Amino acid sequence: MENEKTIQKEATTAATAPAAESASDRKESPLTADQLKELQTQAAKAGEYWDRLLRQAAEFDNFKKRAARERLDAIKYANQALLDKIVPVLDHFEAALAAAGSAQENTLESFKTGMAMIQNQLKAVLVESGLEEIDAVNKPFDPNFHEAVSQMESAEVPEGHVLQQLRKGYKIKERLLRPATVVVAKKPAA
Repeated sequence: MENEKTIQKEATTAATAPAAESASDRKESPLTADQLKELQTQAAKAGEYWDRLLRQAAEFDNFKKRAARERLDAIKYANQALLDKIVPVLDHFEAALAAAGSAQENTLESFKTGMAMIQNQLKAVLVESGLEEIDAVNKPFDPNFHEAVSQMESAEVPEGHVLQQLRKGYKIKERLLRPATVVVAKKPAA
């Protein structure tokens, strides 16, 4: 508002005040009433535009702050949905350990079955969240997804293919999370 008044005063002053040079020095005629009115109208419009610009700048600044706050919250709580799914698996592990502590005869087989069920439940949660296992055995060695720790001679597996997988690799939605640790086949010595 203050800027608008200042702009209007300057426009009015510029339109009505004599220039630094005297009227006899310049050959221009003084402003007419219509020209003065037009300048005042333009000054008023300029003031409106300035006010609108200030409001939009403030709104944009508020938007940036709100977006940054929302982004930080999203990062802070990004794992909440995954953890909500993993907590029941944790509960089942605790129940299995409690059952193992008070084990009776012939419970080893039921304990193994229970642990396999928990492992399958955990795998299902992770797959649902985008985790993919990298199956490397008998596939061509790919340094983008495999980490070779050694080579071994083999007549059954072609040279340059994975002979043995020592540790599973994982991807999350096409991005490598951990490479598979593998042993690569090479031709047997003659």
